[in-house]
Amino acid sequence: MSERHSSKAVLIAGPTASGKSALALELALSAGGIVINADSMQVYRDLRIITARPTQDEEARIPHRLYGHVDAAVNFSAGAWVADAAKALEEARIEGRLPIFIGGTGLYFKALTAGLSVVPPIAAEIREDVRARLERNGVEALHAELARRDPRAAERLNLRDRTRIARALEVIEATGRSLLDWHHEGQPPLLPKDSFRAVFLAPERDELYARIDARFDAMLAAGALTEIEQLAARGLDPLLPAMKAHGVPALIRQLRGELSLEDAAMIGRADTRHYAKRQFTWFRHQLPEFEWVKPDEARGWLAGAANAARASR
Repeated sequence: MSERHSSKAVLIAGPTASGKSALALELALSAGGIVINADSMQVYRDLRIITARPTQDEEARIPHRLYGHVDAAVNFSAGAWVADAAKALEEARIEGRLPIFIGGTGLYFKALTAGLSVVPPIAAEIREDVRARLERNGVEALHAELARRDPRAAERLNLRDRTRIARALEVIEATGRSLLDWHHEGQPPLLPKDSFRAVFLAPERDELYARIDARFDAMLAAGALTEIEQLAARGLDPLLPAMKAHGVPALIRQLRGELSLEDAAMIGRADTRHYAKRQFTWFRHQLPEFEWVKPDEARGWLAGAANAARASR
């Protein structure tokens, strides 16, 4: 290919608060890159503060794509992200920029490098009916229904996982086929093997948890509660992804007078720490092609990636 960076790309993943954004910005500045978001919550324009999106100054220094481009009322999917990522990737290639994908959403990275299952769009009336039954009858009743209609999918799901149970039931209802069957038929990856370098930042757990706690407090000081108040005023479906971002449910409860700010912050910090733990597990088992490095080793990895990018020009 004649583009300056050919098909090469850099993938920077890691748990929340691991220092990914600073690393991506440094690489983009040194290698002529474009930063492409691979975080499922940072896509929402309503959630700039509570998801620690790049600052306006950072976005002005280097091109950033797929940040804050989706309304919170949208049930944004991995398939929709892949479609947007394909456009951003093509833009990077046309402009001769190094595409740098950064985030902590494992499914996005897996879709990028291994492809994604294709599930037909679910009609709005089916989705609304399933969610109404969920609210009316409870998650246990919906799981029991799923067990009758799609026992294989039901067996794999946690009995309290409202979102995934509803999703599996929507799919069987709309298509007559199990979600597991659809997972076997998918789109090819946007980035085939050998077309990218991938790193996973792996801080020591105690250090990471301390950073998570400090960052959550900093987000509150920066106006996160006001941001969530504006989101809550919209009266959106609580099952929407944006309404379940870490810290959002607890802060909404605080605004309703159900929790003190201290208790809400405690829940938000704990939820984020638990999520970080799951990120470690998911990437270790699902994405073995990522090279794990400590944050203090990241500069060396960064230099290697920048040199490789320059060599491909």
